[in-house]
Amino acid sequence: MANIHSFESMAAVDGEGIRYDIFFTGCPLRCVYCHNPDTWTSRGQEYPAEEVFKKIKRFKPYFKNKGGVTFSGGEPLMNAPFINELSPMLKSEGIGYCIDTSGGVPIEPQVTCAIDNADMVILDIKFCEPKAYKTYTGGNFSYPEEIGKYCSDKNKRLWLRTVVVPGINDSDDDIKKYAGYSRRFRFEKYELLAFHTMGFFKYEKLGIKNPLADTAALDQNRLVQLQELLDNHTAVI
Repeated sequence: MANIHSFESMAAVDGEGIRYDIFFTGCPLRCVYCHNPDTWTSRGQEYPAEEVFKKIKRFKPYFKNKGGVTFSGGEPLMNAPFINELSPMLKSEGIGYCIDTSGGVPIEPQVTCAIDNADMVILDIKFCEPKAYKTYTGGNFSYPEEIGKYCSDKNKRLWLRTVVVPGINDSDDDIKKYAGYSRRFRFEKYELLAFHTMGFFKYEKLGIKNPLADTAALDQNRLVQLQELLDNHTAVI
């Protein structure tokens, strides 16, 4: 069984092709810029693997051209045993999966098994030095690095992502540091995402203090500039 926040069919963002996204609840991090605080705790609806498989299977005809399932959250790797239970069911139908992870969990056998059976991993590089990582996420800086290195060592297809937040990590120098940090991994793509305010209402609804309530969304023109800067300073495989 797993606690699941929501499902999204016919998605086309978190991985290649048409995706069936599964958003787990539960996350070990408390990122100040999180737009899904409603996934922090494990208060979603419980589903057995067989029921989730039936939901996924209905969309198999749309999974052509590298489509499939994306496990997201929350933090999907907190549910690695569930993913590993579901994996052979998906394999029996020729359905692949992607893991969209913050990397906020330690490497252990269930986690590596879930990664090994994935088609691809999307890893969120939140910050590239320990102090900022601890300040803005509350997590262990070594965990995402270990997962990124594990994927690299195993030649697992790897995409990197970073959310750019005005006043926190949006300077040219910040992006150059991310580019330098990324060189320790083997990855196909490194994408910057713009901080937005669309999830602000969730903080108010949940009665949670929003630490970035006075922060504006990142300008899209600035995002384009920073993506070009990152691309010019990184080397993909």
